[in-house]
Amino acid sequence: MRAQGRTIGQGRTIEWYARGDISMARTMTAELRFNRDLDFKYGVLQGVAPSVRRIVARNPGPFTFHGTGTYVIGYGRVAVIDPGPALVEHIEALVDGLRGEIITHVLVTHTHRDHSPGCALLRRFTPAPTYGYGPHGSGRPGADDQTVVEEGADFDFRPDITVRDGDVIECDGFRFECVHTPGHTSNHMCYRLREERALFCGDHVMGWSTTIVSPPDGHMGTYIASLERLLDGDDRTFWPTHGAPIPDPKPHVESLIAHRRRRVREVEACLRDGLATIPEMVARLYHDLPVKMHPAAARSVLSTMTLLVEQGDAVREDAASGTDALDARYAPADPDARFRGSG
Repeated sequence: MRAQGRTIGQGRTIEWYARGDISMARTMTAELRFNRDLDFKYGVLQGVAPSVRRIVARNPGPFTFHGTGTYVIGYGRVAVIDPGPALVEHIEALVDGLRGEIITHVLVTHTHRDHSPGCALLRRFTPAPTYGYGPHGSGRPGADDQTVVEEGADFDFRPDITVRDGDVIECDGFRFECVHTPGHTSNHMCYRLREERALFCGDHVMGWSTTIVSPPDGHMGTYIASLERLLDGDDRTFWPTHGAPIPDPKPHVESLIAHRRRRVREVEACLRDGLATIPEMVARLYHDLPVKMHPAAARSVLSTMTLLVEQGDAVREDAASGTDALDARYAPADPDARFRGSG
């Protein structure tokens, strides 16, 4: 694979894939299964593991499931992960649930409006510093991203302390290892609780749904690479910000990788069959999805198409026209491929 990267944190390299042949990676065939069960009550801080508590914000939706799950780690002197959206009632319920305890660290996985805006409200109650990779788009070289996707980007958040891959955040009796996982957003950071072999994985991996990867800040090649690196860890449990925990997470990650590779092959088949636009591909690939979700599906197809163009497997037929990438026409890079078809 050809990649652009830099060494950060404690000597590890995170790569922004400008080109990458994903077919060279591991072969996964596991079936993708979802768990949409969740035991919770809005506004209540509940224990979900020996050192982990969670409170769910009342912001349900097609991208947030039941809502944002804000995690609290430890007792007495605690760390908070993803304060969530700018909902006063959610932050007040969190603070009320922590009455008599002290928040020492506030960790943010990424800058979407269902994850980071709650930091500003929480600051009214605690001076605890915020930690994160950086402002929205900061993980993408040359980024100037004002695109609104999913729940939307939070362009106001700036962490008090920036962290990089491999950095360790020391808390009171426990510590987190920072795991940079770009793809969903370029600044997406997971936090590994070493004492529990638990990974707080934000939106990078979810058990109730796949993750939207929306350009320009989202990047499919980088997302797949970030999934693959999680297979090298020894985590016993993943704790997504939305939905239930994922025990024994490696098979699920393998299934997600296989799913993404399959989608790439399906988009390639669309091109070979003469489907030249993203709406045409969405109609074929997501025929069983409610129409209201087609715009999100289109952005995922665009992310896959962007990867194929970067790899040299597809071309934009109207690249000089100034047409938006979502409305553009695409073709196989090999002119004969469309005539051979997918059969």
